Amino acid sequence: MPTPAPAPRQHLSVHSADGTRLHAEIHGPPQAPPVVLAHGWACSIRLWHPLIAELGDRLRLVCYDQRGHGRSQVPRPGGYSTSALADDLLAVTEAALEPGERAVVAGHSMGAMTVMAAAERPRFAARAAAALLASTGPSDLPRSSRVFPGAARFPRAGRLAHRAMLTAPLPLGPRTRLSRAALRYATMAADAPPDMVEVCAEMVHAVAPAPRARWGRVLAGIDLDRGLARLEAPTQIVAGTADRLTPLGHARRMARLLPDCRGLLELDGIGHMTPLEAPAPLARGLVALADTHLAPRPRQESA
Repeated sequence: MPTPAPAPRQHLSVHSADGTRLHAEIHGPPQAPPVVLAHGWACSIRLWHPLIAELGDRLRLVCYDQRGHGRSQVPRPGGYSTSALADDLLAVTEAALEPGERAVVAGHSMGAMTVMAAAERPRFAARAAAALLASTGPSDLPRSSRVFPGAARFPRAGRLAHRAMLTAPLPLGPRTRLSRAALRYATMAADAPPDMVEVCAEMVHAVAPAPRARWGRVLAGIDLDRGLARLEAPTQIVAGTADRLTPLGHARRMARLLPDCRGLLELDGIGHMTPLEAPAPLARGLVALADTHLAPRPRQESA
């Protein structure tokens, strides 16, 4: 059965640097160590529901819908860039954390690219005590993806096909058995249960064609190698061995580029949607980072 939607402790409406309104939620006890979560392309806060359930009251989780996704505002046509992603992450972090408070910052897919995009900002460095990057890559995504059979043998055709997949501004139509099977093949392990595939399909189909395609164009040309090399915070990498969208080679290369890589966790047989497919190892990784890199927050004395 799908994980029931957890009730957030607080809703936030945050305005980014260009005025785009972002929907954010805070889950968990106010005194727990904070973790800021950024979801990936064509997803929403719902991606994190299994992780929130897995963690219980261990951490204070700050989740937000990326611009053009979920309950966040669709930006103007020029509001799609890695700089905008970084602006949004910083805006949410500043709104949700106490002055001077630091957090573990984690992202999945485009959300992890958001962390890389923000890495060169002094404001990010001041807030990020540690980071976790899941199922992602910093550059060259259309060439490296393996969604289309034969992409490795015919790299030019594979690059063009993957770019078209990312950038096509077409309605996805109704959710059918065939569309679910295609989505499972592209984003998950072969044995992913139907209810998990349905959650993924609902998120993907909920994103309007224009923002989905505009973000796809950003992803098709993304180059965040420099940002990754400037990510000074201690960083854990998580990747599935069956990931076709951002294959394992990205994670291994990222581990070499990071200034302070604290390990690469390779999840055997897991696809691209690690927060849905494998929330338990992600939860353990976040708890370990918080325990190691965040000082306990003192509890307020009762009157």
